[in-house]
This record gives sequence, C-alpha cells and structure tokens, in this order.
Amino acid sequence: MARLAAALLALLFLAAPAQAQPDPRKVVRLAYPSAESKLDPAAESDEASGSISHVIFDSMLGYDFLARPAKLVPNTAGLPEVSDGGATFTLRVKPGILFTPDPAFEGRPRELVAADYAYAIRRLFDPKLHSQWLFLVEGKILGGDAAMRRARQTGRFDYDAPIEGLQVLDRYTLRIRLANPDFSFPFVLAMPATAALAREVVERYGADIAFHPVGTGPFRVAEWVRGSRLVLVANPGYREDVFHGDRGPDAASHAIHDRLEGRRLPLAGRIEIHVIDEAQPRWLAFLNGEHDYIRPVPEEFANLALPGGHLAPNLARAGMSVTPDEVAYTTYTTFNTAPTIDGKPNALGGYTPERIALRRAIGMGFRIDEQMAILDKGQSVRAYTPLPPSVSGHDPTYVSPTLEYSPAKAKALLDMFGYVDRDGDGYREAPDGSPFSFEHASVPTLRERQRNELWKKSMDAIGLRVTFGKVEKLPELRKQAQLGRVQSFSYGWIADYPDGENFLQLLWKGSIGQVNYAMFDLPEYNVLFERVKRMPDSPARDALIGRMVRLINVYSPWMVETYKAQNILVQPWLLNYKKHPFDLEPWKYLDVDLARRPAGQ
Repeated sequence: MARLAAALLALLFLAAPAQAQPDPRKVVRLAYPSAESKLDPAAESDEASGSISHVIFDSMLGYDFLARPAKLVPNTAGLPEVSDGGATFTLRVKPGILFTPDPAFEGRPRELVAADYAYAIRRLFDPKLHSQWLFLVEGKILGGDAAMRRARQTGRFDYDAPIEGLQVLDRYTLRIRLANPDFSFPFVLAMPATAALAREVVERYGADIAFHPVGTGPFRVAEWVRGSRLVLVANPGYREDVFHGDRGPDAASHAIHDRLEGRRLPLAGRIEIHVIDEAQPRWLAFLNGEHDYIRPVPEEFANLALPGGHLAPNLARAGMSVTPDEVAYTTYTTFNTAPTIDGKPNALGGYTPERIALRRAIGMGFRIDEQMAILDKGQSVRAYTPLPPSVSGHDPTYVSPTLEYSPAKAKALLDMFGYVDRDGDGYREAPDGSPFSFEHASVPTLRERQRNELWKKSMDAIGLRVTFGKVEKLPELRKQAQLGRVQSFSYGWIADYPDGENFLQLLWKGSIGQVNYAMFDLPEYNVLFERVKRMPDSPARDALIGRMVRLINVYSPWMVETYKAQNILVQPWLLNYKKHPFDLEPWKYLDVDLARRPAGQ
C-alpha cells in the first residue's frame, strides 16, 4: 500500500509540467546589500535568508497580495477555526501538496501533512537551534516551554514526546492550543519561521540542514555560491496556484490585478540573486540594466533618483517607475534601563526621576531632523509612536512632547535634576558630582560613523559626554544587547505582522534576553501587554495600546525616531512589482515583458 501511494505521488509530480508552467526565458535579476546566512526559516532572521526561504518553504497561511489593510488568506491550509475565546486554532492542510524530491525521500516527492507543521513549530523550542523566532511561540503554546526546559536539562529535545498545544488530529488536521487567548497568533502562521520542513530531511542533513533546503514552495535552489550568488528556478512540482485576490486600493494595484487575475503562479522561471555590499556598484548595475529592480533606493543616491520626492526626468524617460517600499519599519535608539551592566552601575538605567529625566533629555537633544535630511536623504518621516501606520493600534494624531527636538528644554530638564557642569569643562557631571558619560554602540559602516558624529554634535550641545568605543557587526551587537551589555544603540524593527503587539512586545519583560534590548521591566506596562495579547482588535484594545505608547514615551526606554519611507525603482520590462508591508519579496507574482527587455540583458 505504501509503495502504491508513493507511486501515485510520483505520477502526480511528473504530471505537473503538463499544466501551464513558468516561462524559463523570464528571469528576474536583483542584488542584495548583504548575503544570505542560512536557508533554514526557523534559524535565521536576516532579510535575504527570509526572502529566499519564503519562496522555498510554505507557511500554512499567507497574505492577499494587493489588499490594504493587510488580509490573511489560505496558503497550504485554510483559515483557522478559532475556539476557546481565541486560545485554540484548528487548521486543515490541503491534500496533494508535495515536497520536492530528495534523497531523504528516496528521490521521490513526499506529500505535505499536518505533522510537518507540528514538527516545524517544535523546532522553534529546540535549544540547540537557538532560533531567533522563539519569541513567536515562547510562553504561548501549551507545553512548549516545558519541552524546552526538559531539553535544556537533558541536552536533547524529544521530538516524539507529546506537546499539549500541538495536536495532529489526522493526516491533514493540526490543532494549536495556547496558554492564553491570542487573536494575533494566526499571523505567526503566515511567517517563514513556521513554514513546513520535513523531519526526514532535517534528520538526514543534521547540522548542515540550512544548506539543503527542501520545501513545497514555488521555487527551489538551482545554484548557490554562498555569500555571492544564488539562483532559484520554478519548482516543476508546485501545486496549482491561481491568482484570485483583492484589487487593491489604487490604480497601480488595479493594473497589477488585471494582469494577474486567473493566471497560474509563479510566472517567471528563474530568479537570480547577487550579493553586492556597496551601494555604488549596486546602483550602477541597476542603471546599466543588469538588475530588474533596486530595493530600496540607496540613501546615498536618493536625491539623484528622486529629487524633491519625484522620479528623476532621465529615469522617467528610460521608462523606469517608482513604487513605495511598503515595509512597516520603525527606527529608534534603545537605552538600557537595567541598574547595572556586567555588575557595574549603569548611568542610563533605572526608573528614578533623575534617570527618566536624563533619557528624556537625550531624546529632546538629538538632532533628528538632521538625521532625516542628511543621512536618510528624505527617505523617512518623523515618528512619535513605535507603531507605524499599517499596524493596528497606530494613532496618527499622537505627538509626544518628550520627542520634541528642543536643546533648551533638554538643558533645563538636566539642570532641574542635578546634571550640571561643576568643573567648567563643558560637560555635565552626575547629580552626585561624579563624572558622567554614556556609551553609544554602533556597527562599522560609514553611515553609522556619520550618525555617531551627529550624536556627538547633539550631545555636546546639551553638555552630555557620549563615547563610541563599542563597534561590532550587527549580529554580535545584537547578541551583546540580548545579554544586557549594551548601554545605548540605534536600531530598527520591521513588523512581522500587522498588529501593534509585535512592536509592544519589544519592551515586555518576557522579551528580556531576546528582543527587549532596553531591559525594560515596568509592571504597569507588563500588565497592559498581557491584557492586550488576550483581546481581539477593537477600540478598547486600541485604548490600552495608547496607554502603553504613552508609558514608553514617559519612561523613555527608547527614543522613537522615524518610520522608513523608502522607495523601489523598477525597470520598464519588469511587471507587477509591489511590496507587501508584511510579506517578503513578491517573486512569484513578477512577470517579464521580453519584448521590452533590451537584447543581451
């Protein structure tokens, strides 16, 4: 019987090419400014790895491509049945979806089943994986944390032991039970982090699994020179995926919809990804027609490409177009609020009035308008709340007085709380008379060196000494911040899903050691966060979120800075490019007008 089932699946796989297939002549070419790390969707969180993994591995749910506001739609499973007041989600996987053939399956395709998703979610709890996505499930799925604790004690995660919150009811049905209601949890099931991996493949390749991606998605890896070039080709066994969706809010979306409606995806047969670290060669390669789009327009060339916010005439004459990079992206500077760092007093930490006043004064003294104009090149807008416009809970009318740029008010606040210059050297001492300074950490890039100059200029103007001795590449800086060893650094967060809770959890006590780099632990805030997690989207929930935003600005664990407002340039022959705020690259929707692409390109 098993042999018969395998034979039927193989026939199904071989029959797929008889249907309408992607055109191998249609090649989409692009460059990333940083390399992919690992093609294991549960292990890595960098954008290049996530985008590539997203088209190889399938999540249970997805997003309607053109719908705004964002809307979840079925992908490999139907939308969940919600019960227990938002604590239980039952999903049914569509039969007949196939993993690409692999030696782990004896060279044959293997059907996707509910157990594959249960296994993928279990991996997030495995301590050996060190998943950066653990926060999506930790403290949420019944029994998951206990399984993780046992693994830490024994040195081995038992994938066969039952987890109360992950129940495979039958071949195609998965029931997920949470410790508490969480109406935003279905968004987690649309993320690459919970995409299906086959256990046989993971166990066959072991520690090398990230370099053997085997999925059910629209593309598969054909060539891979790590850190340099990666080629994806359309998966010949990909299921029938026909576009039917919302028309979107504007004329450009309507045109994309009309071109896609009723067509089988993907359209292009090949995606070529190059890694080009420096902005100038990446920009020149795009202008030369070597790449089909550039995302985003490098800040160094934003004024050339978009003078006054409009497409440059020479680019318009060449037929290029511009589209917003619709990411929900907030930038901020995080201040470590813990009382000590590595056992030594932290001059920025604590919740006493003088420490709160200090952090607020730093925020009011920073020249944010200069950052937006000089460093961001107009590719950002001022933010007063951590929640960007496309997530629930965003209040467009809210303006925080603690984020007003006012050196005079900053100096008055410092004077009031005892930060004064006692020795006449131009820098203020702490209220107890001891020398005062704080460390601002950064990554080793030209832009961050320029921002450090702006920090020094800003802090000198209000009499605070800032130093810049800690310079680390971003992965190491994040690790140190997780351990509470970074006093201050500028960072950003791109929304994982369209709920303000995704930003608010960055300052929740449960995220300390993960993404709460401020080490912020305010009881009132924590209680509000727990309430918000249990509520469906509603005006009452928005009101609680508003209270949390005000607490952030009052206690100032962050200096909220900007929402990124970057743009993407697209060549005239590339069709249908539109960036979704919460999805990754739209590669399966892209088409190439071969008649318009210049010969030889």
